[in-house]
Amino acid sequence: MARLDALFRYLRDSGGSDLHLGSGLRPHVRLHGSLEPVPSWPELSDGELRAMMNEIASDKQRAEFAGTSDLDFAYGLPEVARFRCNFLVEEKGAAAVFRIIPEKIVPLAELNLPAAVAKLVDLRSGLVLVTGPTGSGKSTTLASILDRINESYARHIVTIEDPVEFVHKSKRSVVSQREVGTDSESFAAALRAAIRQDADVILVGEMRDLETISLAITAAEMGALVFGTLHTNSAAKTVDRIIDAFPPERQPQVRTSLAESLVAVVAQLLLRTIDGKGRVAVNEILFGGGGLANLIREGNTPMINSFISSGRAQGMQLMDDALLALAERRTIDPHEAYLKARDKKRFEKLIEPPPRS
Repeated sequence: MARLDALFRYLRDSGGSDLHLGSGLRPHVRLHGSLEPVPSWPELSDGELRAMMNEIASDKQRAEFAGTSDLDFAYGLPEVARFRCNFLVEEKGAAAVFRIIPEKIVPLAELNLPAAVAKLVDLRSGLVLVTGPTGSGKSTTLASILDRINESYARHIVTIEDPVEFVHKSKRSVVSQREVGTDSESFAAALRAAIRQDADVILVGEMRDLETISLAITAAEMGALVFGTLHTNSAAKTVDRIIDAFPPERQPQVRTSLAESLVAVVAQLLLRTIDGKGRVAVNEILFGGGGLANLIREGNTPMINSFISSGRAQGMQLMDDALLALAERRTIDPHEAYLKARDKKRFEKLIEPPPRS
């Protein structure tokens, strides 16, 4: 048994999300957003840590880490969980970060997301972008959406990931999961192949570069339902990020293509609950339509927030509105909501001390 397995079990049993290891440091886990030391574990020397890391890596992975000082892969511990592993070298020596990937995909209904998110399951084509910072739960949300599609429809679902995180078993759908670096040389190559593989639904784990973004838009235009992720924190910034990835001479055509293909953007944050016992997802939701297509074609992205506000009946919502609702219900700390908000004046009343009587 690998010595890291004991730490992985502790991470799972404690309800943590990430395990952090570093040379000269005690192991730490992230619990509800904060890092805490693992009880009864001493500091690890560089040699001890490298030996532990080698126990879960293959010969090929060890060679890659030795050559580049960076490594990403997935590791599965039966009956515990899968883990997304990142090895790195920093000033004090080796280090590693592990993100837990639960073996069981959480049903979409149990994520407590806005009801409008479930509409994404019934889409037949178009580009859906789930965005947010690292650790905001994008992968969990997408896994639950794909699982509902898998249960509900007979389709061919292709996932392209680095590494494969949630493992989907074919239900009504046929699921093909491809790992970049193992099953395909790049996201772009796997996406290009998926277009030829009769894929109805395609998950692009990361839209990292211009070629991948361009191919994702093309696949959506050709009739596939494409899910992708970006590290943007609002719907308007997501549209700008897509357009800005292209050189100026291509942007007018990209605006036209994106206007026709974009069907939804779900921006997500994951914030600690006010009691410190868990975390809650907060979402901005944008759905496509004629009005949005015109804004994108015209380059009028500053008006997207107004478009979202006018679409509340369709389930659209701004991030600030979602933050304010949770802060007013004291689900999250009003001060944290203030820090995350764009229009901070709306939140000042919640954090100002009450007047003295």
